[in-house]
Amino acid sequence: MTRYLCELVEVSPSGYYRWLGAEEDRELRAAADEQDILLIKQHFDALCGKAGALVIKMRLEQISGVVMNHKKIRRLMGKAGLVAVIRQANPYRKMAKATQEHKTCPNLLKRKFDQGEPEKVFLTDITYLRYGSGRWAYLSCVKDGATRQILADSVAATLELPIVERTIQGLLERLDGNIHPEAILHSDQGMHYTHPKTRLLMAEAGFKQSMSRKGNCWDNAPMESFFGHLKDDVDFSDCQTIDEVRVRVKEYISYYNSERYQWTLKKMTPDEFRGHLLAS
Repeated sequence: MTRYLCELVEVSPSGYYRWLGAEEDRELRAAADEQDILLIKQHFDALCGKAGALVIKMRLEQISGVVMNHKKIRRLMGKAGLVAVIRQANPYRKMAKATQEHKTCPNLLKRKFDQGEPEKVFLTDITYLRYGSGRWAYLSCVKDGATRQILADSVAATLELPIVERTIQGLLERLDGNIHPEAILHSDQGMHYTHPKTRLLMAEAGFKQSMSRKGNCWDNAPMESFFGHLKDDVDFSDCQTIDEVRVRVKEYISYYNSERYQWTLKKMTPDEFRGHLLAS
C-alpha cells in the first residue's frame, strides 16, 4: 500500500521514509522558528511595524546580540505574516530614471538671484495651502529675481502637471513675447520641472532652465521667502472653496506687488522698484 500511494503522488518510497524519519528534526526546527519569530516580532512591534528585514537584522545584532541571516528573517516574517509598513519605491520614478525621461539641469544661478535686470531671472516653486476643514490647495508662482514681483500664479486642488503649465503660460502672457535673450527660469528638481512637457515648453519660450541642488532650499530662497510671508499674512481657514482660496491669493499678490514696501528694494514696492530699474 505504501508503494502504491508513493506512486500516486510521484514520490519515491525511499524519499518518503527519509521524510518520515526526519519528523523529529522538523519539529525541532519549527520550535526554533517559533522562538526566532517571537524575537523578531519584539523588534517589529517596537518600531510599530515600520521595519523591514534589514532593519530588524541590525537591531537583533546591536540590541539582542543575535546574528541572523536577513533571508531567514524575511522567511520568518512571511511565515508570521509580519508585513513592514514602509515607504515603497516609486516604480514610475525608477522607470523615468532608467529611460532618462526626466532630466535635471545644472544650477546656473548659484544664488545670484538679483542680476540687476527685470525679467531676466525668474524663480518658481509650488507650495501647499491648508483651507477650510483640513482641505489642501496648491499654489505655483513665478517671481522676478531682481524686482521681487510675483509675475504669474496658479492655484489648483491637485499637484498634477497642469498647475505648472498654467503658471508658465501666465508668465508668457505677462511678458507678451518680450523674452530676455539670457532669461533663466530657476526651480527645484521636482518632477513638474523635469517633465519633458515642461522642459519643452520652457525651451520653446526661450528660457534657460536652472535647478537647485537636491534638497537645498537656500538655492531658491526668495521664492521660499514669499511663500513664508503669504502664509504668515493670510488666513485661509475660513475659505470653503478653492475659488475663495484663489481670490485671496490674487488679493495678496496684488498687495505684495504694489503696496508692500521692502527695505532691500530701497524702501520701494516691487512694482515701484521695477520702474526704478528701468529708469536707471
